[in-house]
Amino acid sequence: MTLRVVLADDNYLVREGIGALLAEVPDLEFVDSVADPQSLLKSVREHTPDAVLTDIRMPPTHTTEGIDAAKRIRADFPSTGVVVLSQYVEEDYALALLSDGVAGLGYLLKERVSDIDELVRALTDVAHGGSALDPKVVEGLMARRSAEASSPLRGLTEKERAVLEEMATGRTNATIAKTLYMSERSVEKHISAVFQKLGLAEEGEVNRRVMAVLAFIEATR
Repeated sequence: MTLRVVLADDNYLVREGIGALLAEVPDLEFVDSVADPQSLLKSVREHTPDAVLTDIRMPPTHTTEGIDAAKRIRADFPSTGVVVLSQYVEEDYALALLSDGVAGLGYLLKERVSDIDELVRALTDVAHGGSALDPKVVEGLMARRSAEASSPLRGLTEKERAVLEEMATGRTNATIAKTLYMSERSVEKHISAVFQKLGLAEEGEVNRRVMAVLAFIEATR
């Protein structure tokens, strides 16, 4: 199935570069590229893409236009996922993006764009209602929560924290097992322990568990 993508970035060279990369991906249709949030919303209305890739900072204020556009798109076009790109790790922006829920949303650092496989995975995940967060952003969010004495994250073991961070980036149990050099059964046990300690209901689907973890982190900031 072809993944249809719209790109938004006010930098012409960035648009051309990312567009060229996406145009070479099999089973991906690079539908349109725009330079501002108004044009992005118009393009989404016209093309109804499966996923949008947008910069955070765009005209006119170069602050949170990408986040505002992402929320608008998710509200008006729930079948379209959105991945927001940021130059730096900005936990406040990540939390602002996820404040209404994490389904169909992603937050990546621009340095990840060079890894086309990872970028396409993120776009595919959000297009299917999942989430895709940059590992560095997740690390920042976890550090912020863990620093607070009242945070239940302080009760997690080192391995449980490692599993939780991998889960939050959208990885499957099998991938987590390979990354952390443990069996899938061990991963499942750690996941169960994490949700028990965080007081979260069990979920039967990995993406739903990821959303619950991220929603918990955002809601208790």
